[in-house]
Amino acid sequence: MTLVRLTKELDNLSKYGDGELTLRNHMVSWNLFLVRGQLLYPISDVHRVRRWDRALKQHCPKWNWSPHFSELLGNHPWECQLLDQGLSQKQLSLIQANAVIRTVFYECLFDLINYTDVQINWKPSQEATSTYCRVVSLSSQGIQSVFTKVTHIQEKWQRAGLDHLYPTLAPVLHQEVDSQSVPILGKYLNGKFTLWDIAWQMEKSVTDVAYSLIPLIEKNILQFQQIPDLPALSVKKPIAATHSLDETKPTKFIQGQPLIACIDDSPVITYTLKKILMPAGYQVLSIPEPMRGFGELIEYKPDLILLDLLLPNADGYSICKFLRETPVFKNTPIIILTAQNTSIDRSHAQMVGATEFIGKPPQAQELLQMVKKYVKQE
Repeated sequence: MTLVRLTKELDNLSKYGDGELTLRNHMVSWNLFLVRGQLLYPISDVHRVRRWDRALKQHCPKWNWSPHFSELLGNHPWECQLLDQGLSQKQLSLIQANAVIRTVFYECLFDLINYTDVQINWKPSQEATSTYCRVVSLSSQGIQSVFTKVTHIQEKWQRAGLDHLYPTLAPVLHQEVDSQSVPILGKYLNGKFTLWDIAWQMEKSVTDVAYSLIPLIEKNILQFQQIPDLPALSVKKPIAATHSLDETKPTKFIQGQPLIACIDDSPVITYTLKKILMPAGYQVLSIPEPMRGFGELIEYKPDLILLDLLLPNADGYSICKFLRETPVFKNTPIIILTAQNTSIDRSHAQMVGATEFIGKPPQAQELLQMVKKYVKQE
C-alpha cells in the first residue's frame, strides 16, 4: 500500500515544481528531492553513507572523489552536489550519475515498502538546481521502471518467506561456528556486511542472498544484527579541480552557427564528417568517448547528434535511449551512423528514439540532405 500511495503522490507532483517529499513513520524517514516533478535524489536516515558508497563502487569505481566537502550550500543533499562536481569536472558521465541515483532509489524503495503507517508530506522549494543535476534526475518513466523492478523483487522476497528480514541487517554466525564451514558466503557472515553489501560483493540479487541463508537460520547458527552507517562526510568547501579526464582546452564555437555533435571513436570517420559538414556551414563537436563527453553535450547543446552504434565502453542504442530520456536532448535530432544497416538495426534504432539512420561511411550528398532536413541555417 505504501508503494501505491507513493506512486499516486509522485504522479500528482509531476504537475508541480520543485520540492521535497518526506515519508516518515515512528522508526525511519525518507526524503525524495524533486525538480520539475523528476527525482533529483532520494535519501534515507538508515545507512545513508553506506548506500552512497556502495552505489559509487558499483557504477563509478574509478571516480576518485574526496570525502571532504562542503559548506554544502542550500537544501539539496550533499550527494547531488558531489555528483554535480564529478560531472562538471568530467570525472564521471551522465549515465554513471543516473545509475547511482537509480540504485539508491531502488534500495530506498525496497526498504520503504517493508514499513507501514508511513506519513507523506510535501514541501515546495525554489532552490536553484545545477544543469547537470537536472539532466541526470529520474524522469517519470525512470521512476516507474524502478517501481516495477522493486515490485517484482518484493514479490520474490515474500514468496521466499523473507518477510521477517530487512536488507539493512547484517548476518553473523554464532561464535562456535567456523566460517570456513560455510563456503562462498562464510567470509561475509561476520556482522560487518548488510545483506545489501553482500549482494553487491557477490553480484547477486539481495533476494537470492537472503534466501541462501535460510538453511543457516533454520539450524539456529545465524542471527542478524543492526550495524552502524559508515562515517559521515566531513564538510569543507569544494576545491576546483586542477585537472580532469579531459585535459584539452574547451572548444570555442560561433554562436548562431549550427552545431553538429559527432559521437564516434573513429578519427577517420570524424575527419570525413568534418570534411563534409564544415564547408557546408556547420560546426562539428567531436566526442570520441561518450562516457566522458556528455558534459560537452550539455554545455554546447548541439542542434543535431550523429551517433555511432559501436562505441568504446558503451552501446550506441543505450546512449540514444539515455539521450531521449534526458530533457535537454528530448527533441534533438539523433541520426544513427553505422555499417550495420539492416532492417533489425533500423527497428531497434527507432525503438530507442533515433530520428534517422544512415549507412557508414556516409555519402556526402545523403548526409547533407538529412542534416538540412532537421537543422535550419540562417
